[in-house]
Amino acid sequence: MWRNKNVWILLTGEFIAGLGLWLGIIGNLEFMQEQIPSDFLKSLLLAAGLLAGIAVGPLAGRLTDQYSKRTVMLISGFVRVISVVFMLIAIQTSSVWWMLVFLVLLQISAAFYFPALQAAIPLVVDEKDLLQLNGVHMNVSTLSRIIGTAAAGILLVVIPLNAVYLLSMAAYIVLFGLTWFLDFAENKKDSSVKGSQQKQGFKDVFPIIVKLPIVMMTLILTLIPLIFLGGFNLVVINISELQDSSAIKGWIYTAEGLAFMSGAFLIKRISYKFSPYKILFASSMLIGFSQLMLYFANQPILTIISFLMFGFSVGCFFPTAATIFQTRVPKDFHGRFFSFRNMMDRVFFQVVLLMTGFLLDAVGLQNMSVMFGALSIVMTAIFFLGSRNLRASAETEQSISS
Repeated sequence: MWRNKNVWILLTGEFIAGLGLWLGIIGNLEFMQEQIPSDFLKSLLLAAGLLAGIAVGPLAGRLTDQYSKRTVMLISGFVRVISVVFMLIAIQTSSVWWMLVFLVLLQISAAFYFPALQAAIPLVVDEKDLLQLNGVHMNVSTLSRIIGTAAAGILLVVIPLNAVYLLSMAAYIVLFGLTWFLDFAENKKDSSVKGSQQKQGFKDVFPIIVKLPIVMMTLILTLIPLIFLGGFNLVVINISELQDSSAIKGWIYTAEGLAFMSGAFLIKRISYKFSPYKILFASSMLIGFSQLMLYFANQPILTIISFLMFGFSVGCFFPTAATIFQTRVPKDFHGRFFSFRNMMDRVFFQVVLLMTGFLLDAVGLQNMSVMFGALSIVMTAIFFLGSRNLRASAETEQSISS
């Protein structure tokens, strides 16, 4: 796998693009802090970009399945570069409306790019290397988040805001250039098959999901970590206030990030001893317990242990889930499936974010953590008990095919 140039291009591109993304995200917060006094208006502005990404999701899925994944990634990468121009105009004119244009274009670009990327990964490496590549890819993304946020915080002190966005644009240009060098085989269909494929719509992915119960189960299980991730930043802020400590925020992000990278690094070895389904259920259960532990969020040590447990669990969970999707869903539907999953995650993320904000005000962090933890554990237990026969048949099928 490591001799494959496409692997290095994808990983290098992910790291550089991640740096650009997080430079832009921190820059967005800085600009909004200067221009928009209302937190509600800030949330509306960010939500507008997300809604634009959700709206084009079905189109993104269809085009990813109908055309070359590399072409879709190149066009979306070009739009991402152009979007930064509008943010530079927004800074120059102090206009929130130009920032809205920037956010809409950026989210539309992401709505096309990420399904194409997920659909391209199974075409780059053999199936036996998918789990390892998914884990490494997510580790690279996490590393770029850690370095990008730290670099943005330092750069905003020493250079003007528009220079930060110029660096972000430079990262996107490098990603665009790297994408040109991708070279992998895609299924070439004759004109009749291609014509029939083009008649298929986005909704045609739903019967495929229904016919693959293990995919449906994994898809629903991916909502469990999102219960925690949706309000992650709000939870961290509340823990900091509860403990009256600004330093705890840094410790939490560091602990969660390092634990995530450890889980994603070790998942290949763990998969030799346990089936992917056992890994999913065990990770989901640990996520629930990590939420329950936040009932003791006033204790710094227990708080750090909780986030270490959560980080390691999601580091094992997401590469495993991604591998199941990439191997179980037919490749002809990868674009539409990953676009649907992207849309579902975005919608659920927003719902959880609003629910977290409401519950933090209504019942407090500790009671909310118990509620979310209990919900995660109950959901996991229900799926575990209801899917024994499913997992047994799936594992038997997998052993026969291997």
